[in-house]
Amino acid sequence: MVEDVYPSGLEGSELVVRYLGRRDYEPVWQSMKSFTAERDDQTHDEFWVVEHNPVFTQGQAGKPEHILFPGDIPVIQVDRGGQVTYHGPGQLVFYFLMDVRRKRSGPRAVVSALEYAVIEMLAGFGIEARNKPDAPGVYVNGAKIASLGLRFRKMCSYHGLSLNVDMDLEPFSRINPCGYAGLDVVDMASLLGKVDIEEVSRRLLVCFQKALNYINIDEKAANNDQPAGSAC
Repeated sequence: MVEDVYPSGLEGSELVVRYLGRRDYEPVWQSMKSFTAERDDQTHDEFWVVEHNPVFTQGQAGKPEHILFPGDIPVIQVDRGGQVTYHGPGQLVFYFLMDVRRKRSGPRAVVSALEYAVIEMLAGFGIEARNKPDAPGVYVNGAKIASLGLRFRKMCSYHGLSLNVDMDLEPFSRINPCGYAGLDVVDMASLLGKVDIEEVSRRLLVCFQKALNYINIDEKAANNDQPAGSAC
């Protein structure tokens, strides 16, 4: 069972979930940085759920040769690790604004928990997926379906995970995804047909909640409650 491989020691805590709808990437990124810089010991952890307008994001140590022909899609240099990836409509993005010290565990355990949460959620749709020890993310028959990249600042995380649900995959051909030439990319719709992204979001939140042992979740809609420090 997937739940048997969740890392141990992830203590329960309270969580705020904010649904942002569709947003440009850069203002949300700046908001994540502001939230992390301004948080204190009393700040609840937050998940932000969003779809982005088309954008390529390049990690801190990203090599320009992995961006082949971006065309009219902007490229933004960001402060996470890893190489280049693509975000666009039909892709579900979760940003994890967590104080990892509350979990009494380390970054690697948190990353593993997130990967196995995605694997469990996909199994609920009949999709068999796995992670790779040497390449963060989740894969189906060798094709990447979810990308994962967190930044830790004083043991507080931001950035997150993107899951390809029902999207135009063509922009991935304009890059070497995550720095791997020829890496195949897949979405849930390619495997299942039409998929409801809101249903996927609900199921994935439940799996993340279980994987990270959160309690007392407070869910907030984007049009009622903007992220702290938001410029979007």
